[in-house]
Amino acid sequence: MLKKVVFLVVIIVTLNACVSKKIYQELETKFNKLRSSNTELIQEKDDLLASKKAVETALEKLKSDYTVLQTQKEILDTEYASLQNKYKNLDESYKVLSAQSSKKLAEQSEKNRELLAQLDEKEKTLATESIRLENLQKELNQRSIQINELQSLINAKEAQMQQLKNAISNALHNFEGKGLTVVHKNGKIYVSMENKLLFNSGSWAVGTEGKKAVEQLASVLAKNTDIHVLIEGHTDNDPYASAVLLDNWDLSVKRATAIVRILKNKGVNPTQITAAGRSEFVPVSTNKTAAGKAKNRRIEIILAPNFDEISKLLNE
Repeated sequence: MLKKVVFLVVIIVTLNACVSKKIYQELETKFNKLRSSNTELIQEKDDLLASKKAVETALEKLKSDYTVLQTQKEILDTEYASLQNKYKNLDESYKVLSAQSSKKLAEQSEKNRELLAQLDEKEKTLATESIRLENLQKELNQRSIQINELQSLINAKEAQMQQLKNAISNALHNFEGKGLTVVHKNGKIYVSMENKLLFNSGSWAVGTEGKKAVEQLASVLAKNTDIHVLIEGHTDNDPYASAVLLDNWDLSVKRATAIVRILKNKGVNPTQITAAGRSEFVPVSTNKTAAGKAKNRRIEIILAPNFDEISKLLNE
């Protein structure tokens, strides 16, 4: 079976030399769509982080509002108690003065009515504030639960990515010092492979040693079906052209898709994978030295967690 696959790959590579301009344009269109999809994923992550920050800000404001309302309620409770005490005193005075002149009685009755009206108003205000305070407390509790759920999901994703990074490092430890690095930063894992490990100069055919590294990486990724896998091809700034490819853009894409095919053939779900060519425009070192150019000629495999659960929680 392996011989048949190799034979087919040879035929496909041979036929690629005769690819028509129309097919090339179709491939270029697909590439542009994939690059757009990658941009949207990055934007989606930024939006999720912005949403989390907005929820946290809203929570802090709710806490502040709750404290203010609690203070206002305490003031109203004190005023209400004071008015009740005044009413009691006036009521006792009214009983004493009830035997006095009608004028005095009318004056006292008016004061009593005013106090009763004030008490009634304060009771209504207290009832309204109590309901508002209760609703605010419910909202505050809901926000706190949402924040905790979001943080738990983010922590779980971060732990998942750290475990994945450890698994990848263990799988690829034989290639340390051969142009391969594994870095965990900004919630993603970056697996960088220099071309000296993967390709000959000007070629997009993966060499034997490089294929082993990619296949070992695939054995880990195939077990992590909820990870987004972005394959980026990078070149130095030396001009490139051939009978099949026009420039470094084409070369970087071909190298990225060569890695994609190995991952797919080794069991990685193709719906997880995006291929992109970055040409010479995202260097990691200077292009003024041979050593710098060697570092710039690379494949970067960027692994990002699936944020669908977080998006669903934020939209609830």
